[in-house]
Amino acid sequence: MAESFEKTQKTSAMLSLGSNQGDRLAHLDFAVVSLANYPGIEFVRASSVYETTAHVLNPDEPQPDFLNATLQVMTSLTPRQLLGACLTIEQKRGRKRSPNARWQPRTLDIDILTYGDLCSNEAALTLPHPRLAERRFVLQPLFEIAPDLKIPAPFDQSVQYLLEHCADNAPVDVFPERLAEPRKE
Repeated sequence: MAESFEKTQKTSAMLSLGSNQGDRLAHLDFAVVSLANYPGIEFVRASSVYETTAHVLNPDEPQPDFLNATLQVMTSLTPRQLLGACLTIEQKRGRKRSPNARWQPRTLDIDILTYGDLCSNEAALTLPHPRLAERRFVLQPLFEIAPDLKIPAPFDQSVQYLLEHCADNAPVDVFPERLAEPRKE
């Protein structure tokens, strides 16, 4: 069932964090603290941190490994406002987005995986995230915190089901350090 983008009551959203440049863990910690302190966003929980090989468009151009994690937040922001918050936090950490840089290394990447049970296919924001089921580095941390979460259409399956049927066999290893506990600043 499609919901309005004007929704302002609190909604659960799942966010994916990633970094493969500089102090990767510090970038993820910055995202957690920034999101927890952003008006209209309440931190709920975070997965462990996972280390993964970068997915690249050209195998002759390897990149540093990524650290990835998943967060659950409750938000009164609309999906577009939440996207704006994520983009602002990325920019504060030095992320420069461009249409041709989809496969480039990044200091910080924050993707909205789900926003309640909203299904949307707009140019700026597709929900649920359209490549969620193709990426083990997204599904593994999401499985850790919400294995029974049903991902809305077009998937209409639980996270556990999607992980068990994911064709991506790239290793996803638990990183020895955890994310910082978010604190109000």
